[in-house]
Amino acid sequence: MAIANRKQREKEEMRTLILDAARSLFLEKGYENTSIRAIAENIEYSPGTIYLYYKDKDEIFHALHEEGFRRMLEKMQPLEHVQDPFERLKAMGAVYLDFAENNRDFYDLMFIIQAPIKHEENADDWEMGHNTLNYLKHIIRQCQEQGRFQGRDINYLSFAIWSMVHGMSALYCRDRCKAYHFENMEAKELMDNGYKQFVAMLEKL
Repeated sequence: MAIANRKQREKEEMRTLILDAARSLFLEKGYENTSIRAIAENIEYSPGTIYLYYKDKDEIFHALHEEGFRRMLEKMQPLEHVQDPFERLKAMGAVYLDFAENNRDFYDLMFIIQAPIKHEENADDWEMGHNTLNYLKHIIRQCQEQGRFQGRDINYLSFAIWSMVHGMSALYCRDRCKAYHFENMEAKELMDNGYKQFVAMLEKL
């Protein structure tokens, strides 16, 4: 049993090594300019070793997507203990922005750089993304049950809410907040005040 556990641990460590190298190269060179050979050279293994764990570059990219969404959902799960769904929705926005601020590389891969996954052709490829969006819709539905957002379509409303926090996150992750600096306000302070405006808009809907 000890040998089996060690082999499984070594396999997971190798997968992590491959994904860390791939994430770094994808962000530096872009998806199209990153090859299996380049990933192998980065970790000082042969390309054949990579193929023992992933069949191609797309599978590696997909694994990174899943890891990013899994991390985001893990950050959001504690919000289930917040009884008021509207307070939970506001807190979800804060968690989303915090995730982007502290996980720029994952956020970039999940939402910004061109992805090879075509969810229109294979919805299963976006399962983790769908789970995250469905979690948002679930909270909005609970808010409606308590009298908020009456008469508003959940699909459109969830898209609008997601767009608000995504827009701020994308600007932050790509260092575009510099264009909005005024009165010597730092990017973090701009994000914090942006979140307050986000909450104010939700309260008026």
